[in-house]
Amino acid sequence: MTKAEIVAQIAKQTGLDKETVLTVVEKFMENVKTSLVDGEAVYLRGFGSFIIKQRATKTARNIKEERSIIIPAHNIPAFKPAKSFLSDVSGTPIED
Repeated sequence: MTKAEIVAQIAKQTGLDKETVLTVVEKFMENVKTSLVDGEAVYLRGFGSFIIKQRATKTARNIKEERSIIIPAHNIPAFKPAKSFLSDVSGTPIED
């Protein structure tokens, strides 16, 4: 599903015009991105969390040049789905 399809579906379901929905969706994404850049996780109860994962420095191989290279430590954005989200997608009940 694309952003345009999401906007169209929300507009249809809410009766709002597509321009308003598009603005809200883009501002939501902008705020999530800004929070992650600032080092803050975003928690959406019942949906999941947008978090920053830290990758350690590691050694890799450049096969063409047959030498080792160092990949520096870095942060990457990640999404961790809520238990109820996982349960809905997988079709298995939540176990406590």
